[in-house]
Amino acid sequence: MAGILCAILVVLVVVSISVQKAPRMQVPLSDAIKLPEPRYKGDISVEEALLQRRSVREYTHQPLTLAEVSQLLWAAQGVTDSKGYRTAPSAGALYPLELYAVVGDVEGLSAGIYRYVPAGHQLLLVVSGDKRAELAGAALGQSYVREAAVDLVFSCVYTRTTRKYGYRGTQYVHMEVGHAAENVHLQAVSLGLGTVEIGAFADAPVKEVIGMPQEETPLYIMPVGRQP
Repeated sequence: MAGILCAILVVLVVVSISVQKAPRMQVPLSDAIKLPEPRYKGDISVEEALLQRRSVREYTHQPLTLAEVSQLLWAAQGVTDSKGYRTAPSAGALYPLELYAVVGDVEGLSAGIYRYVPAGHQLLLVVSGDKRAELAGAALGQSYVREAAVDLVFSCVYTRTTRKYGYRGTQYVHMEVGHAAENVHLQAVSLGLGTVEIGAFADAPVKEVIGMPQEETPLYIMPVGRQP
């Protein structure tokens, strides 16, 4: 039994070290990519989007446009007024969520992993290169993560909320990511795109692929692509 426990401890230490050593590019905000301005009126109503919302796991090989990615990111976490409030409600307006775009096939945007910066509606490059296959591996081999034009990855910093609300704050964070993900899904419908919410993945490998800081925890993966 002692030998088994020692072996488990070694594995955990190795995983922890590998996550901490994940390559993360320190890109200054001055090098941020300014996204196209989001649209505030769509082609279909909220009611139509709700009616058509379905989980879509098959995508064509057609790229998305930068404007479409901009709209999806804004729907998830975009700033909607001068006080900094966002498209998704947040307990105490503490905003514990972080949002990444794992880009593979987007017109006008090089393959790589980008962090979304709501203030200024911008992207910061975190890791260069197409990492969809690696992310799919971390998501238990789900092929549609690899085949999507872009994968949106939500993470959180629990302490932003729990330092005010205690243990209850963890529940509030989980509520919040659900709000944000539904925003993305309805926005995808309005753009004629397909997506699905994925919670089946291994946390440590996802953190390593994305290059997340240690204090962040991955919560959701949303592959997005054009429907066949």
